[in-house]
Amino acid sequence: MKNKTIKKTAVAAIVATSLFSASSISFASTSIQQVIDNARKDIKQASYSYSTPAQAGKLATSKELYPILNKAKANYQKAKNEINKSNVKNKAALLKSLDDLYYERVTKGLIPYIDAYNYADKYLTPIMNEIEAAEANKDWAKIEKGYHKLSAQLKTRTAILYRFTGRDARHLLLTQYKDPANEVRNELMVPVTVFMKVNQAEALLSAGKQDEANKVIATIQPLLEKLPNEKDLPAVNQLLEMVHSLNSQVDADFSLSLMHVNDTHGHVEKAPKRVTAVKEYRASHKDALLIDAGDVFSGTLYFNEFKGQADLEFMNLMKYDVMTFGNHEFDLGTSTEGHKALKEFIEKSNFPFVSSNVDFSQDDLFKGLFNVKVSDDPKNGQIYSGIVKEINGQKVGIFGLTTAETEGISSPEKVKFTDYIKAAQTMVDEFEKQGINKVMAVTHIGYDDNPAVDNDLMLAAAVTGIDVIVGGHSHTELKKPVVVSKDSKGAEKDPTVIVQAYQYSDFLGTLEVDFDKEGKVIAHEGELIPIKDQKDDEEALKLFEKYSTKVKEIESKEIGVSTEKDLENPRVSEDDSQPSVRKNETILGNIITDGMLAKAKKYDNKVIMALQNGGGIRSEIKAGPITVGDVITVLPFGNTLATMEISGADLKAAFEISFKTYPKENGGFLHVAGGKVTFDSSKPAGERVVSIQYYGADGKLVDIKDNETYVVATNAFTAKGGDSYDVFKKIYEAGKVTDLGLSDWENLREQLESLVKIPTEIEGRIVDVKK
Repeated sequence: MKNKTIKKTAVAAIVATSLFSASSISFASTSIQQVIDNARKDIKQASYSYSTPAQAGKLATSKELYPILNKAKANYQKAKNEINKSNVKNKAALLKSLDDLYYERVTKGLIPYIDAYNYADKYLTPIMNEIEAAEANKDWAKIEKGYHKLSAQLKTRTAILYRFTGRDARHLLLTQYKDPANEVRNELMVPVTVFMKVNQAEALLSAGKQDEANKVIATIQPLLEKLPNEKDLPAVNQLLEMVHSLNSQVDADFSLSLMHVNDTHGHVEKAPKRVTAVKEYRASHKDALLIDAGDVFSGTLYFNEFKGQADLEFMNLMKYDVMTFGNHEFDLGTSTEGHKALKEFIEKSNFPFVSSNVDFSQDDLFKGLFNVKVSDDPKNGQIYSGIVKEINGQKVGIFGLTTAETEGISSPEKVKFTDYIKAAQTMVDEFEKQGINKVMAVTHIGYDDNPAVDNDLMLAAAVTGIDVIVGGHSHTELKKPVVVSKDSKGAEKDPTVIVQAYQYSDFLGTLEVDFDKEGKVIAHEGELIPIKDQKDDEEALKLFEKYSTKVKEIESKEIGVSTEKDLENPRVSEDDSQPSVRKNETILGNIITDGMLAKAKKYDNKVIMALQNGGGIRSEIKAGPITVGDVITVLPFGNTLATMEISGADLKAAFEISFKTYPKENGGFLHVAGGKVTFDSSKPAGERVVSIQYYGADGKLVDIKDNETYVVATNAFTAKGGDSYDVFKKIYEAGKVTDLGLSDWENLREQLESLVKIPTEIEGRIVDVKK
């Protein structure tokens, strides 16, 4: 018996030594040792009780943890009492070791974790549930109340979620509680602000304080574009109804209604439905203006065949009020007839054109059509720098702008462009001299397009006195009007409302604007009406048959070639990670350039490479038999094939332009045949080209050398400096470009006809080494 006791004591001593080796503490009594061992075990278990589940992605609940905490507390206190009662020499060290462990694992760990969990579960969760129920009931008063409660919690109390040790558990608490709460708070910030301002304005209206109410209403308008969509917040519709009801109470001095389209690009097939949409809107807005922001020309077989006359007949039918010029209105400048088609388009229009930064004076075709002065009695088929429309006794000044990029991306030839900001300010000043305080700009400069050139956001900030901008060029789908209420220096200014209706007549844009007696915008509402949802107007449908019969004849003629998969022409506007014909190699781009190279070599065997700008590839070809219509629609601009003598250094400079905006789109992005181009998108613009190679006589790739001269093929538009290729323009002006006069779409047709099988994959002709 005595020997057994001795053995047990020895074992206990070994265990104690292993458990407390870090503190170098020894024990005089096995009973104290056991109590301390139990206490330390339970203290450690206290921290494991929430940290271990968190590592598996589970939050331990306070209900689960209280018994563990109580047991750790009790055994900790018991161990302290036993140590204090004992006569061990290292009593202080034992107590410190136990206290340190308890402080680290319980005081800093389990206890604040339980506090954090209880806070999240008992405070954040109920508020979140309250807001969710209020949203489901579309009760904005309760949504506002819940929002303020949530904001107060997030601002003053969520620090409790960070006060315990344990990274995994903290991450889970934040992910499951604070992050969703932040998301809800951020999502509701603008809607709740709108709701509060609506209540404030209604209270002022009830008190008979109309002017003060109007000021509050004016501050609501810029917030509307920042509201979440219905999918993210279904209750937003009720909020918009409140705003609509409030706007109806506004004592406006004048209300202006508009319909607008832009960048229709020859899509005549949609005109019968657009006619219906226009008629329906006019039925309830009899004084609404109908405005076109440019680029009626180019893009479909209807334009190729009828040069804008088909589009114009429908525009006259719909009684358009005014139009400005897009860059594509000048596409035919290099043709043998020059701008004859544009001249005829203008002359036969039953509406005036506005253009304040375009100088037509050097082109004899436009003599007698352009009027520099503002007219309050504009004639149909004439161009004015600005016009005045009188609506319900109120005068509205309207002027037009066209992007200066037109000189680089179209063929204006003798038509020139002046500074858009100066032209706009001149027009606003002129209207003000005539006592007109409501001004509209009809622009084709792009909503947020290249800021180095021009865009609507910059125009609104830079020019004082523009109330409405009806825009085009960037093909932007502004589902809600955008309000600019700060100038270019960030100071508050009177609001400018901007609208744009996407492209190809997919939508009829509408806008209603309320003005006070000083001509300031105090309220607005706008939407895009989908054209596809409309019925065809019967009169317009009969008119359409006159044009569609001819086009169908062209479209239906097969070229004797089929493709097993779609030859895509992808475009993106927001997701830069997606491929685009304007920034990536495509099968269609390869086929086009292969055709250009093959044709050019027949005229000059020194040609080593062919280049096609992505902006000139306008459509895809669907799988199946390919028709003439398919081919023409891909290359609708009537470009011709040209050859160019160019140095290796200049060719490299050209490809730097090609890659300058990557991964954003660039209409000047060059597709390639006859070689391989490697670039590094991680480098700054202008330093991205890694190598340019072409296939030598032996079929092997040869590096382009800066100081050697080569012959390449491209379309005449690009060769003359289109898409801002100044390097090509200089070569053209130096007489080193030969226009072969061969139709680009016919070259494409011949290339398709020559292929045994249409390719189904790209070939790695253009490679980003970063990827």
